[in-house]
Amino acid sequence: MENNWFFPPHDGVRLSDLADRIGASLEDKAVADRLVRSVSPVYRAREGDICYMLSRKNRDELATCQATAIICDTTIASLVPSHIPVLLTANTHQAHTAFALAGSILHPDAMRPVQNLSASSGVSPAAFVDPAAQLEDDVHVEATAVIGAGVHIGAGTRIAAGAVIGPGVRIGRDCTISTGASVLYSLVGNEVIIHPGARIGQDGFGNAPGPRGGMIKIVQIGRVILQDRVEIGANTTIDRGAMDDTVVGEGTKIDNQVQVGHNVRIGRHCGIAAQVGIAGSTRIGDGVLIGGAAAINGHITIGDRAQIAAMSGVAADVPPGERYGGIPARPMREFLRDIAEMTARAHNRQKKSGGNDE
Repeated sequence: MENNWFFPPHDGVRLSDLADRIGASLEDKAVADRLVRSVSPVYRAREGDICYMLSRKNRDELATCQATAIICDTTIASLVPSHIPVLLTANTHQAHTAFALAGSILHPDAMRPVQNLSASSGVSPAAFVDPAAQLEDDVHVEATAVIGAGVHIGAGTRIAAGAVIGPGVRIGRDCTISTGASVLYSLVGNEVIIHPGARIGQDGFGNAPGPRGGMIKIVQIGRVILQDRVEIGANTTIDRGAMDDTVVGEGTKIDNQVQVGHNVRIGRHCGIAAQVGIAGSTRIGDGVLIGGAAAINGHITIGDRAQIAAMSGVAADVPPGERYGGIPARPMREFLRDIAEMTARAHNRQKKSGGNDE
């Protein structure tokens, strides 16, 4: 990728120093002083780049690779050409982690949304900050941001242009609230990232039958609680609780365009991909992974470390540690068996019709 001025190369990190910082072993000590400046996919990596391989199926990409080093485990190392140094890890999981750490070292500015404020710190004169708000030192507030009465914001936090922080909201230290996001009726921990356009703390969807038809809105007086190191993707919405709180646990990462209903409780270190919908009062345990566009029914429980396949419809509880998929979602082996049987039946029908089944 030529002339990427958005994320320019690092000044350089010694290969041996980088290996130490990411927990990998440099096999050839003679190349310890080579400098690494950026990350790259294997097929177009050049001098100064570092890349990684997790599977032997990508071996053909090595033919055009000129990387300063490749991160991989022992099962891949033998495939790497002799002119490319190897940073060795114990397994593919560690290789993936090591590459993520390398990226954060070489491109720290890409780890959270861009800061538009031209000054190094402070509150833009074009922002509106209520006199009753309390901002610790080194808070950045960009032009057109609005911060309401009684807001508390911790040191090192950045509030981007056009963001709205509602009255009484608490935001911890070293957070980023991105352009156009709104945070209402919420308590936000430390090192939280909220991407552009996210909506946090609006009222949830609750209605009762009206006396003359139609619906009557049910009051929503809960809060949203985002614990430390949570990340919320662009245009994601998290409704505040009806009478309890909506909670997102420490270290959980939520992708773009996700809907989290009122009173939902999401555990620690979960990963939720784009376009997932989670209906109200669902309980999601720690370490749960949910694939893109999955639909999660309300008032159910998904146990710790469960995995939900993309585009699944989860209608009932999922036990801890289980892998579910399909509509309705069921244990993955059962789902795959059903798919295989349907495929075989379709093939047989086509065969009987002479290949002209329409």
